[in-house]
Amino acid sequence: MEVIYTNCCGIDVHKKSISACCRRMGTNGEVRKEFMHCGTMTRDILKLSDWMKSAGVTHVALESTGVYWKPVWNILEGIFDVILVNAKHIKQVPGRKTDMKDCEWIAQLLQFGLLPRSFVPPRPIRELRDLTRQRSKLAQQKGSVVNRIQKVLEDANIKLSSVATDIMGVSGREMLESMITGEADPVTLASLAKRRLRAKIPELILALEGKLTSHHRFLLNLLMRQLKDIESYIEELNVMIEEKMRPFEEVLRLLVTIPGVDQYTAECLIAEIGIDMDQFPSSAHLASWAGICPGNNESAGKRKSGKTPKGNRWLRRVLGESAWAAGKTKNSYLSAQYQRILTRRGKKRAIVAVGHTILVICYHVIKEKKAYEDLGHDHFARMNPDRHKRYYVDKLESLGYEVTLTKAA
Repeated sequence: MEVIYTNCCGIDVHKKSISACCRRMGTNGEVRKEFMHCGTMTRDILKLSDWMKSAGVTHVALESTGVYWKPVWNILEGIFDVILVNAKHIKQVPGRKTDMKDCEWIAQLLQFGLLPRSFVPPRPIRELRDLTRQRSKLAQQKGSVVNRIQKVLEDANIKLSSVATDIMGVSGREMLESMITGEADPVTLASLAKRRLRAKIPELILALEGKLTSHHRFLLNLLMRQLKDIESYIEELNVMIEEKMRPFEEVLRLLVTIPGVDQYTAECLIAEIGIDMDQFPSSAHLASWAGICPGNNESAGKRKSGKTPKGNRWLRRVLGESAWAAGKTKNSYLSAQYQRILTRRGKKRAIVAVGHTILVICYHVIKEKKAYEDLGHDHFARMNPDRHKRYYVDKLESLGYEVTLTKAA
């Protein structure tokens, strides 16, 4: 087997310890191995870096173990050519389950070029990714708190959500604040309605007739304070994300031309896939990495489960939301694709398929630096006009009509 790297190192990272194996290939084919075991403190990692430098190491393979690989990567990045590898690409060989055996096996696989390199974006994108993921987590917490507020109102038999579309709108918040301060008269509470909700004041009066106790007021006060705190954190993150996005404003402007992709979605897309599409040889590689393409499982000539593989769950979530929005847009190729698959395969498969298409579009938009050009809602009809003509003629004939087609001038 051909040696790719003559002087390399494999690192096995744990929470409290790091095991490293330096593997050097001599001119006569003799292999020399050196081992080092150290802690995970910054001082320990710097000692490890000096040890590898003195050994003449050029390439380092690092197993992705939870979040423990990140500080090691941050220190070694720029000093060595660091390769992050998937743990499942290493653990397929039995009988190797000690730390020293692990790092030795990683170094051996690296030396012969048998470890595919995982995608790790540059530091600005990684920092942006941390911010967008934190914002997503806070948005989930906000939804959870709103649900808890709704449960408290239901417990008090206040049916505000049955009349108001959003209980956290301007009107709903004023009513909740008034309830917390002790107001219980449904007429007074209903009079706080704003804009279009004022047309529903009679229904609001009935919905706000409940049994609100001091216990309910205490819980509502607590939850409303928690909700305001979360919203203030999200606002801080939005300011920081906007600042981090300034170098990528051109890419952001191009991405929002895609139906279903707004500024929030575009920020998350840039944070997850970056702006350098040379990392992925093709859009198919990107879709496979994201885990939003059909699985490949075939044996003895039989096609088995096509379940989507595991991938970037943060990216899949954003693409699902974007696909849902794109499917509801009018007169667009993506909405036509959604409706076409929806009738045959169902809603969930249609969402995944449209999400895959959006990711492919993003790949080409970022790579070619061109805005999205929609193919049109009639794209599938234009691809095979005779088929569509026969379909509609058959439908009319099944209803008892005689159809004669004449070409328009």
